[in-house]
Amino acid sequence: MVEQRPPAYLAHAARSYVQIALLWVRAAMAYPVSFWMMTVSGLLITFLDFVTIWLMFTHIDAYGGFRLREIALLYGVTSIAFRTADMLVGSVEKIGQKVRSGDLDTMMTKPVPVLVQLCADRFELRRLGQIAQGVAVFAWAAPIVDWTPQRLLVLVLALVSGVAIYFCVFVIFSTIQFWTTDASEFANAFTYGGNTIMQYPMTIFPREVVRSLTYLLPLAFVNWYPCLFLLGRADPLGSPGWFPFASPLAALVLVGVTALVWRQGLRHYRSTGS
Repeated sequence: MVEQRPPAYLAHAARSYVQIALLWVRAAMAYPVSFWMMTVSGLLITFLDFVTIWLMFTHIDAYGGFRLREIALLYGVTSIAFRTADMLVGSVEKIGQKVRSGDLDTMMTKPVPVLVQLCADRFELRRLGQIAQGVAVFAWAAPIVDWTPQRLLVLVLALVSGVAIYFCVFVIFSTIQFWTTDASEFANAFTYGGNTIMQYPMTIFPREVVRSLTYLLPLAFVNWYPCLFLLGRADPLGSPGWFPFASPLAALVLVGVTALVWRQGLRHYRSTGS
């Protein structure tokens, strides 16, 4: 195979991802009634997540020093980022199944990066319903923000960086299955569990948890620090003033770590002979 320069390789990977995803979209749209039922069901089920928080606020005025719409802002930003990443790359968590069935061997014979094939496999456009729920919650909370061009820029950077951060979390913890062949539940604790934690203000967690979510697994840069800036609030936990603008840096560092972990996992892979 002719070695490609990085820009050409990335363009090839992106083009391949779109082509594979479109195949699955066409397959899903062959049954439009089923597609729309699953999309609406996803919206309603995830809507119940926020109903739980709303019911909690029928008994209290604030939680961790934050009122309902402020928490809705945190919820909306992390949900949009997480659900988008889940739709784009969530299939990567099925690495264990591919290893056990031998499908990964087949993927390695194709002229498309294995990670691209795993991420685009069974692409589920119906998850747009879950993204729409996050957008709806964010839109309900957005009027409490005194919007300026700077705050709008921070929001856009936070959403793009958030998708990249959750993408890395999906890949890093799914890659563990190269060694274990089945640890999807372990990965879910950090992907779906991480999104659940980030729906609440960091003030309700011990400082050790907040430091871990800042310096080890930087999920706090998805919504906590950017939303503090959007709300015009200082960090009650005393973080540096530039943290709300550091989401792209956190995402970039995590992308580098993810590339190393993925490469090591792929090198460690041994076929099961299935």
